Amino acid sequence: MIDFFAYSSKASGFPVDFVYPTITALVPANVGMVKGAPHPEAAAAFIDFLLSDEGQELLFDAKIQRLPVKPAIYSKAPAGLPNPFEDKSIGAAVKFDSDLSEGRYNVVNSLFDQLVTFRLEELQTAVRAVQEAEKALAGRSNPQAGALIAEARSLIAAVPVTETEAGDRAFASIFSKKRKKATDEVPQRQAEVEQEWDSFARTNYAKATELAEQAAKIAR
Repeated sequence: MIDFFAYSSKASGFPVDFVYPTITALVPANVGMVKGAPHPEAAAAFIDFLLSDEGQELLFDAKIQRLPVKPAIYSKAPAGLPNPFEDKSIGAAVKFDSDLSEGRYNVVNSLFDQLVTFRLEELQTAVRAVQEAEKALAGRSNPQAGALIAEARSLIAAVPVTETEAGDRAFASIFSKKRKKATDEVPQRQAEVEQEWDSFARTNYAKATELAEQAAKIAR
């Protein structure tokens, strides 16, 4: 199932939209009863409810936004929600490699933490600066400001590891412990790589903020 949905955020004064991409993968969500469950009848009842019309319709709730497995339920779907039973292009262009995903699972978690979780404030500052610059440039022609904004966006989107590196099992084996907070201790080599990624994020976000602010001044 797909977790993309649309909403507007007023916190920063800018609308934020999540939309279904033109190339979309379908990753099914699974449900099952644990062997030896203490309350098997309740578990079975819950699964039956999930597969009932009522349970399937609940998946359309804005807080859930999942795709039901019963085709008939889509007659009640909100506008814009894709129907995988009618749109055969959904998932067709993406071949999900579960082995690759499993192999680099810890790498991706660590990368997300260093670039987003633990540097969220700096990331938000950089993105807000780009948005302000784009707002200042809107409707105007200023190649210099446009180039600065493009560079700032590139810095924000950059990652310190390639796809090949992330898929390498030897490299992936470095990341053996998941941090729950930035101060958690991890193996030395993992800590070294994560420190490099943290420095990468801080440097890029600071530079992106600087470039975006320059662009905003030029645009005005």
